[in-house]
This record gives sequence, C-alpha cells and structure tokens, in this order.
Amino acid sequence: MTPVAAQPAVGHPHWWRLAAYGLLGLPLAMAALPVYVQVGAYYSMLRGVPLAQLGWVLFAARLLDTLQDPLQGHIIDRLRNGIGRWLALGGAVLALAFAGLWQPPAGNLAAAVWLGAMLVLAYSAHSMLNIAYLTWGARLNGGGTQRDSALLPAAAWREGAGLVGMIVASVIPATIMSGDAERIPARMALYSLAFAALLLAALLALLKLAPAWPAVTERAGGWRSTLRRMASNRAFLRLLAPYFLNACSVSLPATLALFFIRDRLHAAPLAGAFLGCYFIAAACGLPLWTALARRIGVLPCWRIGMALAIASFAGAGLLGEGDVLPYFAVCIAAGAALGADLAMPPVLLAELIGTGEAAGAYYGVLTLLGKLALALSGLALPLLAALGYKPGVAGGAALALVYAAVPCLLKLLAMAALWRFHPASMPVVRYWSSP
Repeated sequence: MTPVAAQPAVGHPHWWRLAAYGLLGLPLAMAALPVYVQVGAYYSMLRGVPLAQLGWVLFAARLLDTLQDPLQGHIIDRLRNGIGRWLALGGAVLALAFAGLWQPPAGNLAAAVWLGAMLVLAYSAHSMLNIAYLTWGARLNGGGTQRDSALLPAAAWREGAGLVGMIVASVIPATIMSGDAERIPARMALYSLAFAALLLAALLALLKLAPAWPAVTERAGGWRSTLRRMASNRAFLRLLAPYFLNACSVSLPATLALFFIRDRLHAAPLAGAFLGCYFIAAACGLPLWTALARRIGVLPCWRIGMALAIASFAGAGLLGEGDVLPYFAVCIAAGAALGADLAMPPVLLAELIGTGEAAGAYYGVLTLLGKLALALSGLALPLLAALGYKPGVAGGAALALVYAAVPCLLKLLAMAALWRFHPASMPVVRYWSSP
C-alpha cells in the first residue's frame, strides 16, 4: 500500500476531540483488569471457592460472553440515533455488575453461582460499550479518501487512557486485596463507586465533546450479507489467527499473575507494585510505538513488539523466591512491549474494512477472539489443579511452565502466522498525524 503523504487530512479532528473520545478507555480498563486478574484470586483465596470449580465458572462465563459479541456488533451497525441510549444502558449495567462482583454471598456454592451471574452481566455490558467504542473510532473521519489519518492518533488516545486505567486498576485493587480481608468488600465498594463516577464522566465526554457518532453511508444488511462480505475479505481472515494466538499469550499470564507472584516469588505485598510497573512501562512505551508505526508501518511495528515480549518474558519461569528485582525487570520490558499489542491490531483492522462496510461486525469478531482467549485461559486453573498445584502452597514447575513458557510459545506461533503474509496482503501505512 502506498504510504500516506505528509499533508493535513481533510476534516481531521482537533486533538481535544480525540482526547474526549479516548477518555472512555480509562474506566473500561479500570473495570476489565480487576475482573480478569483479581477476581479469580479473590474468590479462591478469600471466599474459599475451589480452584477447579472457579476455573470452570470463569471459562463458562467468558465463553457465553464470547458468543454474543458478533451479535452486538451487528446491532451496533444498525444503530442510527440510538447510540446514546445504548451506551447509557451498557454503562448502568456495568457499574452495577462490577460493584456486585465484590459482594458475594456466604458459602462456596452460592459465591460461585453469584460470581457466574455477575460476570455474565459485567461482560455483556462491557461488550456493549467496547464494541461501540471501537466502531466509533474506526469511523471517525467518515470514510473519506484520507480517513486513515485519524486512526492511529485516535487509537493512541484510547489505549493511552486505557493504560492509565490499568495502572489505577493494578495498584489500588491489588493493595486492597493484600490488606485486611474483612475490609476488602467495603474498600472495593468505594473503588466501584469511583469507577462509576469516572464512567459517567467519560460517557458524557464521548457523547458531548468527541467527534460525533459517524453517520453510516449504507444501512447494514442482514446477517448473511454481512458474513459474505467478511468471508470475502481475505486480509481480514488472515489477521484472525495471529490475533487470537497473541491474545492467548497475553491472557494466560494475566490470569495467573497473582498466583505466580504469591506462590512462586513469595512477594504478595508487592503485587500492586509489579502490576503498576508493568502498565506504567506500557504507558511510557505507547508513544514510542506510535512514533515507530508512523515511520515503518503498523504491521512491522506489531511484529517488533511481539519479539520484544518474547525476549523479555522468556526467563520469567526460571525465577523463584526472592527474585524481586529480576521480576521488576521482566515487568518493565514486557510492559513496554504491551503498547504494540494494544494499539496496532485495531488500527490494522480499521485499514482492512472497506468504505461503507459494517465496522461493528468486524470488531465484534475481533473482541470475540479476545474473549475466547480469556475463556481458555480460565482453564489453566483446573489444569494446574490436576497437576497438583494448590493456591497458597509454594508453586513448582507446573505454575512456572503454564505462566511463562506456554505464553512465549503462543507468541512465537502468532509471529509465525504474521510472517507468512505477503507484504501486499496487509496494510503497511505510515501516518503523519499525532495525538
């Protein structure tokens, strides 16, 4: 693909409008990280839900959530003036479900059932917001001849705000979880209230200050028409395998991070510092990845990010008790690589969607694969239980293998899938604009 010339784009949104668009990434990350990282340890270690039972609940809830994403994307493509009501409904359900997650009833079975119900509600509401949000960003310039000019800066604002939310979500909940067990529900209730307030503010900014919800030039057709168009998009189909493998490589260590820190490193009080360091490194690295993508293209930039992630994480499984400083180094390097994983795939996908096509359906498939990866990562818990691992007991080779070695293998497979592409089969676009 011919690089975009370094000239102003027609109708390019002002930076503050892109910032207003990106703000929603912060509360979405504030909710997503505790749900995907802390909730397993919370119900296992503090509520007594057996590890195998917990793993199957996480898997079932995530799998159910996965199946609804393409449908939600199709509905979003058919929205005209109802986007405000759609976002308001999703925001209200997400705020209530997130607060409910941390207030389970007494008893192992009752807590497990409650967890499943709250996860289904939280996942569904998060999808309502996230798919609409990604679709909004993909359409920012309305499909003009230079519509790609706003994609990378919009993604940078969105993922940058998301990384700030991840930093907040990694430090505060982890600090709460490492404190007095009896006070955790009350403190998480306060965190949930702060999250709800930020979510309301971000939604208002999106609806009132961001570039308007773009008008669709063509009304989305039925399912058959949408599927036919997606199935004929070969470059899109080629993106799915590497994206899914890469998502698996990220979600697996995210599910097991707190178990590894506590039982392998014996450094549970530092869990918040480790996670915070990881996401701060990602936030610092994101502008560098954005600048690199402008120079060499989005696809090569993603490949380099994958290579850095493998190089930084490969030795994590060799760490043991007391290896705090080496693990901080792993967190910094792996976190720096995360920015490429976050920002590049949505921009690549936006470049693969033809003018007038149903962007929501495409992003529904992409989020489906991400959530399927998260669902499969939940099966790591019953796998570890079958291998003899017990939470609270010093972790052995099984925990290190599943936490570190398997993700590196998955990342290598994702890189191999990307390298199979002919250069003309994927967009390699340089961007002049900046956030």
